[in-house]
Amino acid sequence: MNPEKRLSRDFYTRDVLAVAPELPGKDMVVRMRDGSFGRYRITEVEAYRGTRDKACHAFKGRTARTEIMFHEGGRLYVYLIYGMYWMLNIVTGGKNNPQAVLIRGIENHPGPGRLTKSLGIDKSFYGEDLVFSVRIWIEDPRSVQLVKRGPRIGIEYAGEYWKNRPWRYFL
Repeated sequence: MNPEKRLSRDFYTRDVLAVAPELPGKDMVVRMRDGSFGRYRITEVEAYRGTRDKACHAFKGRTARTEIMFHEGGRLYVYLIYGMYWMLNIVTGGKNNPQAVLIRGIENHPGPGRLTKSLGIDKSFYGEDLVFSVRIWIEDPRSVQLVKRGPRIGIEYAGEYWKNRPWRYFL
């Protein structure tokens, strides 16, 4: 692993709409259960932009679940859905400005629940700092690829305006 390729705090402390489109094509490095490291190209993400975004968990305020979203960017927000799937999110922006990017897919692992299950990502990753972690981090890509954008998926509850924000970015 090349420490010079690891993304710095400055990358993550920008607005989610600046960070999210730059994540597809980057490499996520994860220490596997057997101690080896896997490297996976990020293929799809979605941006969630703070307390005004009705699809963002922070919309309803600060809770024990969302606390990490109110920290400085570069930490992981991991939560359970349907009692069985862990969702992996990267906190972005500055302190007390809750924003996050959901990792929806990595190469050969489409779907946010499938990728966390395959990689062994669970609640223990909540709050993990991508800048210093020894078990997960993001690196600059091996090559640059064209990123497309479209509306977010699975957030009908947020209403037409928020559902149709073109804040999903993919290769």
